Amino acid sequence: MSPPAGVNAQLRQLIHYHLDNGFLENALFLASRLQALEPRNADATHLLALCNLRLGRYKAAFDYAKPKGHQPPHLGCAYVFAQACLGLERFDVGAQALEKTRGLWAGRNHWNKHSDTSRRPVPDAAACYCLLGKLYAAWGDTKKAIDYYVEALKINPFMWDAFTGLCDMGAVVRPQNIFKITPEMLASISHSVTNGHSTTSFNSQDDFDGKNPFVSTPEIDPFNPSVRPGGDVGLNLGGSNLLSKLNGSIPVTYSNGIGSSYPDVETPTSNGQNIPDEDVMMGEAGGPVINEPCPEILHAPGRKPRMQAFSATEDPPKMRPITTRTRLKTTSETNERTEIPQPAGWQNGHKRTVSGHSMQHVHQINAPTADPTAAPPRRSVRLLNSISGIRPSSSRLANAASRDPEGRERRELRKAKATGTKGKSSTVSTVGRVVSGNRKPTIEISESSKPESRPASAAAIAAPPPKMAAPPEPLREQEALNWLLELLLRIGLGYKYLSRFECSKAIDAFNVISTPQRETPWVLAQLGKAYYESSKYAEAEKVFQRIRDKAPSYTDDMEVFSNTLWQLKKETELAYLAHTLVDQDRLSPQAWCALGNAFSLQREHDQAIKCFTRATQLDPKFAYAFTLQGHEHITNEEYDKAMFAYRCAISADNRHYNGWYGLGLVYEKLGKYEVAEKHYRAAFMINPNNPLLAVRIGNVLDRMKKTEPALMQYETAVRLDPRSTLARFRKAQIHLKIGSPEEALQELMFLKDAAPDDANVHFLLARAFKKLKNRTDAVRHFTIALNLDPKAQPVIKEAMESWEDDDADWSSGDER
Repeated sequence: MSPPAGVNAQLRQLIHYHLDNGFLENALFLASRLQALEPRNADATHLLALCNLRLGRYKAAFDYAKPKGHQPPHLGCAYVFAQACLGLERFDVGAQALEKTRGLWAGRNHWNKHSDTSRRPVPDAAACYCLLGKLYAAWGDTKKAIDYYVEALKINPFMWDAFTGLCDMGAVVRPQNIFKITPEMLASISHSVTNGHSTTSFNSQDDFDGKNPFVSTPEIDPFNPSVRPGGDVGLNLGGSNLLSKLNGSIPVTYSNGIGSSYPDVETPTSNGQNIPDEDVMMGEAGGPVINEPCPEILHAPGRKPRMQAFSATEDPPKMRPITTRTRLKTTSETNERTEIPQPAGWQNGHKRTVSGHSMQHVHQINAPTADPTAAPPRRSVRLLNSISGIRPSSSRLANAASRDPEGRERRELRKAKATGTKGKSSTVSTVGRVVSGNRKPTIEISESSKPESRPASAAAIAAPPPKMAAPPEPLREQEALNWLLELLLRIGLGYKYLSRFECSKAIDAFNVISTPQRETPWVLAQLGKAYYESSKYAEAEKVFQRIRDKAPSYTDDMEVFSNTLWQLKKETELAYLAHTLVDQDRLSPQAWCALGNAFSLQREHDQAIKCFTRATQLDPKFAYAFTLQGHEHITNEEYDKAMFAYRCAISADNRHYNGWYGLGLVYEKLGKYEVAEKHYRAAFMINPNNPLLAVRIGNVLDRMKKTEPALMQYETAVRLDPRSTLARFRKAQIHLKIGSPEEALQELMFLKDAAPDDANVHFLLARAFKKLKNRTDAVRHFTIALNLDPKAQPVIKEAMESWEDDDADWSSGDER
């Protein structure tokens, strides 16, 4: 049995309904039914592949969306196929498939075209460029990835993924040149405003109903029911009311399901653009593309007795084919027709106002049919007739009536009597777009008081004209865009500085963001990472704790929080954080990293290794888990396993400087100083603002007897972080070696105040005073060092006894 007409369109509606409401399994089931009905339709294949992609079934999405040689390329399928390839790590295949369809998406820009009532199910150029950038970045082709990310940002500066991708790859970006309004955006704004003038718009449906005297109440308006279907938004495009049917591309249907009686009329689209059908798979209004008549259309609510629908024996109003002098004649057809007398002053059945407009007035019931010999109405009246579809009226008549209070009272009295006799009231449908030769509507609407206070019979005549809601102004939209782009610029500056490890600048950039935006979990996490990278662990802990207080379910970057607590040696807080994260999400790699750090702080290194291994199993691209695993292997002196872990970290993220540092540490432990220097320098190229890396390079240079280069590295470390005690200590050692005790003494005096309980500092101070022939201070600091570290008694006593030997070898003390 073949399915009836309209089943395919209804299935498309249902699929998108379930996708929008999160019922992915239902959408997949219905997409399978649509695919069975249309096995050769690429749109049906796209929906089926999209449902599988949303469910995370990348292999199924890959198979369904795979390009077929005997079918023409389909943009939606190619895009879903590329996304599936990204999930399956088949990056080159996905990039090639997307580039083959470049002709379908190049030049498309859907910015400012998405709303609550319309969608673009196929991507535009910015989305395709961004996806290509991700594919090439994962494939390792950095140059192409950067080029595609840049192209995406040129088209749409709100492509945040493209910006963060550029920063993560280490590209030199200038956020000031990215987050700004482009000429295309300004053109789009002005274009949308122009279209807003060409179509009457109101702030809300309630606002229109409350101000339009031709709509007495929403309950009795047959074309704008108070209870609408889910996708119907009233006056907006795509609804089931009259204005939506006039504006949209969906055929107009009446309550009996009969199609439009105006087959030759070409209705302009909502935005005035000629968009091909393949661009919007669901039609201009976000609904399905109807290739065949739909048998079932949601009916409007029944009218109250004072206004009845077209009788079964009468036809809907007809419209002649449009010419340069189109005339639209509409009559108010009801089962009980109103009688319209023609007093003095009426010409050819139409009363003329001061401006020459025609006016029809309702005086009594059982009005005769309009005089066929009457002169045709003026153009403005014809336009309003085509809008209302029931009864023309003029706001100028209302103005004239308001200037003649006596005449208005008499007319209202007659209207009240007529209403009292028959129980009728005058209602007119809502306003719609005029279909004319120049497509410039002339809309005149009268203003009324609130629905509950206006008279039911005379409100349509006695009220003054309303002020129509102004369309969105370019200046207002431009100000909104400027505010958004300024916000993204501030956040982007902070992210850029953090990606380049300029932590102080990143902290300043994040702190100037407005408080509501700065207190969001993502921004706070970036701020906490900036504090952590700058070794300000106490401040980092406070920031991460704010995240835990505001958003306990937020798990991203919690491995950095656990590292911060590890550095602060806070076992209790770290254990609590680890167990809380595991309880919240056992499949989160951040939770297992926190648990591994908790075991590491308790010196249970084997258990910590198991936790870090579990984190890498959950996310093979989680580079930090490999690095932490390598640190634990070094503690256990398992250098081969540590080297493997660090290499996995670099493979997961080539710019993960901690992995390069770990490899250098392993080679330094093995005594391969030259290889260690290469890896340290690779890490330092990624993070040139880390003083620890400069100190490590200086250490291996010093061990290779390269004293002067080592001193330069220590000076670089002190310049990067004047608070670095390790860098100052190593610098003082080098100065003592090369015979510069005065310079060494300057560094050591700073260290004495910064670390007064460090025996090594006092021992080195004693040596410096010994070089300067200051016996008293030398003996005093030797004694302090001996008291602070009794285990070093042999070395200290030997240094004190060899007082006269200025050239004595102090290498034993240097090793500490």
